[in-house]
Amino acid sequence: MLIRAAMRLIELSPQFRRFLWRRWYEFLAGYQVSDWGFMNYGYSSLLTNEPGLRLQADDEPNRFSIQLYHHVASAVVLQGLDVLEVGCGRGGGASFVNRYLGPKRMTGVDFSARAVRFCRDHHRVEGLSFVCGEAESLPLDDASFDVVINIESSHCYGSMPAFLGQVKRVLRPGGYFLFADLRSAVDRDGLHQQILDSGMTPLDQQDITANVAEALRRDSARKLALIEQNVNMRLLKTFRQFAAIEGSETYNAFRNGSFAYVHYLLQKPLRGMTPAPLHLCTPD
Repeated sequence: MLIRAAMRLIELSPQFRRFLWRRWYEFLAGYQVSDWGFMNYGYSSLLTNEPGLRLQADDEPNRFSIQLYHHVASAVVLQGLDVLEVGCGRGGGASFVNRYLGPKRMTGVDFSARAVRFCRDHHRVEGLSFVCGEAESLPLDDASFDVVINIESSHCYGSMPAFLGQVKRVLRPGGYFLFADLRSAVDRDGLHQQILDSGMTPLDQQDITANVAEALRRDSARKLALIEQNVNMRLLKTFRQFAAIEGSETYNAFRNGSFAYVHYLLQKPLRGMTPAPLHLCTPD
């Protein structure tokens, strides 16, 4: 099974894992399904009385995927800032951040030229742009962004330390890194150590596995219908596993603790004197 096999290769061969994921995502980028703008597993509150995020009608079908972006990106007030998303995929998350959270400039980067073309064709929003580039060697200037976002993408990279080094390089002093991704339970401690070694300061960390699993459960019927409408029958089983449809091995791995989903907020250290920091969002 694609997800579990790739996760098991983390310690054995990071480069081979990177090769497998690149081939898979390049294949996915070939699907020109206009209403498939997200590939993340989503986020759901576990509180029954929590007010829902207000969305425009066109965004409502992707509520759970959008809620993951909102949970991660709203940790910092993005209004008026230069924001970068690394691993922007099909561009739905970058479009949401740009339209709802008010950055001055929103840039999405993805290794896949196909994906970047899809993003440019389907997300034509003022202030939003997409470029092709590698996460471990970003084609961007030093200290050119206030915030970097990375959601459910880093498990595909050959070198997490190299990626973290690039994040730190392109962030301005005092800038923030907003991160969320899955790891096997075995590799979770390794990720935490890599984050501690990055030279950026952890301000917050959360285990959101239960929230992701609940989103998967609640969104399974919609995702399965989308898969069955657009995917070759020979690939239905593979796509069910990849999308973590309820009952799949991938879904069960989140439920039984084999997979963990973590969220970090990091800050690049300031130089010299302490200027006014970027503003963190405070809990309601």
